[in-house]
Amino acid sequence: MSEDILMTEAGVMELAQRFLTGQGLAAPHAAAMARALTRAQRDGGLSHGLQRLPGTRDTIGHPEFNKAARPKVEQLTPAVVQVDADYGFSIYGTELGLPALRRSAGQLGIAFMAVRNGFHSTALWPVVEDLAEAGLVGLSMNPTHDWVAPAGGSRPVFGTNPIAFAWPRPDQKPYVFDFATTAASRADIAMHRQAGQQVPPGWGLDPEGQATTDPAAILAGAMLPFGAHKGSAIATMIELMAGPMIGDRTSHSSARFDAGHQAAPCHGELIIALNPGLLGGAGDVENAERMLNAISGQGARLPGSRRHALRARHDREGIPVRKALYERILQLMADAPG
Repeated sequence: MSEDILMTEAGVMELAQRFLTGQGLAAPHAAAMARALTRAQRDGGLSHGLQRLPGTRDTIGHPEFNKAARPKVEQLTPAVVQVDADYGFSIYGTELGLPALRRSAGQLGIAFMAVRNGFHSTALWPVVEDLAEAGLVGLSMNPTHDWVAPAGGSRPVFGTNPIAFAWPRPDQKPYVFDFATTAASRADIAMHRQAGQQVPPGWGLDPEGQATTDPAAILAGAMLPFGAHKGSAIATMIELMAGPMIGDRTSHSSARFDAGHQAAPCHGELIIALNPGLLGGAGDVENAERMLNAISGQGARLPGSRRHALRARHDREGIPVRKALYERILQLMADAPG
């Protein structure tokens, strides 16, 4: 018997939203979170899909989490949008702020959105891809918890500090990447632990600061940045730009705020949108396509292409969901109070 079941996109969305409303989230709040998880599941981003649902209970149970969050969107300047997520899931506030960000970037050529005071546990790429689908260039970044040692160090300082970028392309899907600045995402390490598998060398350190391939030891010790000092420098940049620069937490202060509740990190997110039509014109679009085609034309994979291929396949055939995960979600829903 297959370990997967196949679901429609509407079915995945309905399952996620029903789970979240069952945990007490207001319907618009639950819908925003469910949309993000569904998109990740549909596009093969399993570590950011339905796999995240059981853990939302810990986040919703955090004493500072606001089930009835009402994010506040402010246009601070023509180019700066600020969103207070009101201590709910940050994707809710992000969705509400995106129209203002798109308008500002369309008119001015560049705009910034700072999302503050949100619990963040979704992938970054859906938001920047939406910006690119609107003809804009998107860039997003955020800290997490201090799980990562700097290059040459042995104690955690940084978060996994993901960064995502999207570039619009005429008549085809945008160029998109989204990755942590660590050798692997924390979710990937956790999935190795659940499967009883070792991880490759270079992913992390044990609690004594020694290199290890044991995922449980890494989760208790420290992850490592990709590219040694280069990844460490990029992680530092993200800490500064999506933390102190927008008046929100670093990964260290986010972990202290959690106070052992095992919730998703509560911090800020910086999203930048640029309008290439104002900044560069049609000639730069042609040059961009020439360069991107030179990559794919020699058989090299463009980031995002696998995701787009899986999306098309799953639209045709259905979205695979691990049977064990599906059954666990249903059991948790049945056990939910009320």
